[in-house]
Amino acid sequence: MTEILLRTVRRVGTSGAPADVRIVDGRVTAIAPTGTLDPTSPDADGVETAGAWLGPGLVDHHTHFDQWALVRRRVDVTGCDSAEATADLLARAARADVADRLLVGHGYRDGTWPRPARRELLDQAAPGLPVVVISADLHAVWCNALALAHFGVVLGRPLETGEDGVVREQDAFDVTGALSQVPDAVLDAAVADAAEAAAARGVTGVVDLEMRFGLDRWRRRIHAGTDAIRVASGVYPDDLDDVIARGLRTGDVVAGTRGLLTMGPFKVITDGSLGTRTAAMTDDSGVLAYPFEDLVAVVRRAVAAGLVPAIHAIGDRANTNALDVFEAVGTRGTIEHAQLLVDSDVERFARLGVAASVQPEHAMDDRDIADRHWAGHTDRAFAFASLSRAGARVLLGSDAPVAPLDPWVSMAAAVGRDRDGREPWHPEERLSALTAWTGSTVGGRTSVAVGDVADLVLVESDPLAADAPSSALRSMRVLATAVAGRFTHREL
Repeated sequence: MTEILLRTVRRVGTSGAPADVRIVDGRVTAIAPTGTLDPTSPDADGVETAGAWLGPGLVDHHTHFDQWALVRRRVDVTGCDSAEATADLLARAARADVADRLLVGHGYRDGTWPRPARRELLDQAAPGLPVVVISADLHAVWCNALALAHFGVVLGRPLETGEDGVVREQDAFDVTGALSQVPDAVLDAAVADAAEAAAARGVTGVVDLEMRFGLDRWRRRIHAGTDAIRVASGVYPDDLDDVIARGLRTGDVVAGTRGLLTMGPFKVITDGSLGTRTAAMTDDSGVLAYPFEDLVAVVRRAVAAGLVPAIHAIGDRANTNALDVFEAVGTRGTIEHAQLLVDSDVERFARLGVAASVQPEHAMDDRDIADRHWAGHTDRAFAFASLSRAGARVLLGSDAPVAPLDPWVSMAAAVGRDRDGREPWHPEERLSALTAWTGSTVGGRTSVAVGDVADLVLVESDPLAADAPSSALRSMRVLATAVAGRFTHREL
């Protein structure tokens, strides 16, 4: 038997009266006023928290975990405000010997650049070296001539691009997928580091929507000792046959992983993105990846096999299309992103039982791009509060590496709609702290109760404090994180 006794905690979602919490073999077995619980085992781990706030562990409902792990080791260009500045930064990285065979940058946002990307800028930045820069939204990759030639050989086909050297949508996904083909030991080490960093921010679980089916990789990692987080590993259409053949259903626990790995949802991408200007819009701009009948067919097949659909939709036309698919198939699931909605679709989320899986930090990253490219329509962009008021379930995530895998960042953006000292953007769409919290916690729980699996987070202050600014959430100090009563991060 393993026992932990947390002393002098204040539970999130309660009056805050100090309590002691007993955890035995990974479950909360008793909660009582401070000083009234004694350990039942001489080997119990007594932890004095000095009034720390205890809550359910945090979940990021949308990540691309391999990409996030690799991005942490790439050249960060997110601070560059032009194509020229991006090329200059990469040139400096090349001179500093950051790369040997291939120079990879990440995080460019060209939606507000004064001049577009141009291939020759990257040609000049690192002569003789293939250079690729992945957009922040992952839907575009800017390449120099050597990189285009290199990935043409790797993928076995020429990449479609113009003078800008930018490949978009499926070609971009294929390039980033090729970049992920690093030795297992290298990738697994990066993933282990990223998982520990997530645990240090209170994360106990993620939904991993990496485009390359990851169940077997995660099983290998868990067996090797990467056990800081729980993972629900999703699948895309290219691997649907394999998952069906294995008889895997969403929520199935993978044997031999100590309950840390489950089969995730069926993910399908139906349009592009705001940043790449490929989101499918009601004015017929953007791209739709599937004819409606084909999308219905593939979702219906997945649902029949026991998989819950998670449909990527960003533009208003794509969101209407996705809701139509849920209605046609007669199933529940999630729409991933739900960034721009026509008014009549807001209430359909609740009526159809479709959850909105949103990434609030995207609103902060893309507010200027939205104001330019969705001018006149931003009153219905990132409509978190409208969805919540309509009765829809709102789940929070990061879409890491598009935004940091940090649930406190997501909650701060949802609650404040502000960052960097700027005025809140469409503050009428701010979520309450409670809704943001339950959209980020295990099972949507507010507090910790007897009988709960002890996936827990201990923090320095109350995340539901009504008068706390959003900056307090962004900087929240995490004192400890536990998965099934096992500390994965501990400062106490």
